Amino acid sequence: MNHQPTPSTPLLDRRHLLARMGCGFGMLGLTGMLHQLGIVASGHASAAENLTNRALNPLAPQEGHFPAKAKRVIWIFVNGGPSHVDTWNYRPELTRWDGKSIREFDPEFKDTTGFFKNAVGNLMQSPFKFTPQGESGKMVPEIFPHLGKHVDKMAFILSGHTESNNHSPALFAMNTGMPRMGFPGVGSWVTYGLGSESSDLPGFVVMSDPKGRGLPKGHAANWSAGFLPGAYQGTHLQPQGDAIDNLVRPAVMTDTAQRNQLDFLNQLNTTHRQQFPAETELAARIESFELAYRMQTAAPEALDIESESQQTQELYGIGDKRCAHFARQCLTARRLVERGVRFVQIYSGGMENQRSWDGHADIEGNHRQFAGETDQPVAGLLEDLAARGLLQDTLVIWCGEFGRLPIAQKGNKPGRDHNPHCFCAWLAGGGVKGGVDYGSSDEIGYKAADNKVHINDLHATILHLLGINHQRLTYKYNGRRFRLTDVGGHVIDDILA
Repeated sequence: MNHQPTPSTPLLDRRHLLARMGCGFGMLGLTGMLHQLGIVASGHASAAENLTNRALNPLAPQEGHFPAKAKRVIWIFVNGGPSHVDTWNYRPELTRWDGKSIREFDPEFKDTTGFFKNAVGNLMQSPFKFTPQGESGKMVPEIFPHLGKHVDKMAFILSGHTESNNHSPALFAMNTGMPRMGFPGVGSWVTYGLGSESSDLPGFVVMSDPKGRGLPKGHAANWSAGFLPGAYQGTHLQPQGDAIDNLVRPAVMTDTAQRNQLDFLNQLNTTHRQQFPAETELAARIESFELAYRMQTAAPEALDIESESQQTQELYGIGDKRCAHFARQCLTARRLVERGVRFVQIYSGGMENQRSWDGHADIEGNHRQFAGETDQPVAGLLEDLAARGLLQDTLVIWCGEFGRLPIAQKGNKPGRDHNPHCFCAWLAGGGVKGGVDYGSSDEIGYKAADNKVHINDLHATILHLLGINHQRLTYKYNGRRFRLTDVGGHVIDDILA
């Protein structure tokens, strides 16, 4: 596959583009109105009509660069840095090296590889028992009894690597491709490129830990639209109380009064937009008002998991105190994508240390707890999607921001420190080949060794499955054309079905 950069079609602001097309906002408004009335046939869309849809509704569905295998994404973000050697990257040789100094394996090892340089212990085998599962014989730790039944649906990336060993920049890198804030998240890039299949719900939805453990480090910058128009920012569902603020119309306001109010605001905004047609943010702001109005009806229904059958709720683990909170989020994710939401991200765990998968102390207790919270809900999600015929075009991702070192971090109960040199992830559904491993680490899980996968490669592969050429999805900002994969990225062809 040719990975050389391809020329991008120069983008014009709307004023110059409309001038070249010989039409103005009056014509755009007429085209949009005729389309709503059915006078413009759907099979005869003009360039002006396509531009109208995009300008007046930034989340209008768009065609990809080529036929997509996935239409939507659910990302289980394993926040805090899960240990690959204790989850999906079984390293039997680590048992042989147990108790030895890592410098016997790598004399050039530096304490600064991790985060706590004065707490470096010896190499430590996994505290979990691994057994082969599925026809593929994938070695699965005891903490994933439910997900172990689905390994033949998953493609495992075992050679991931990143640059930062600190949570915030590593989270930004995994989410935006850049290790600093201010850049669009993957969900924002996807909705910018493809729009949303729902006109009544956001295109990009984020759910965070509901057990009072806080947001991931970096907070909302992890799902920001960055320099993209604000319409592409992730909508955060609050973990406690009302999921979305102001979703219920004030009792003193009728639907007619609210509609009249919005129509009047639209008149004022349209007048302003005609005077300043290059201000693209205004169109996004207008649409946000309209979307909020439509969500007052659509969102409560979409979030109503109590309407699901008892059997479905039990499949996800609702009713089990250990995992009920995450089960509700996974079931909500299925209901959202079923209704056209393009990208859903669910964070397991909150801030750092024992409030997330950040197992600096007691790696066994930490990972047993968080695996117990997520194992059945995520397995239930996969089973439910498959039963409904949705898994074939829904891409499910399990991944955190980095891995953990194969050595013990000193303490009363040993943990593991951060490791940017190797992490693991799995993908399922949406055009992914099941039951395969891609890449490998060295024998103790310290560094990625064969078929290394950078974050840019992971992002390029996600976009490819959605029908997007990662080199062509660009946005001009401050004189430079940016993309999610920056100047890198190769599609991992070996995991594609």
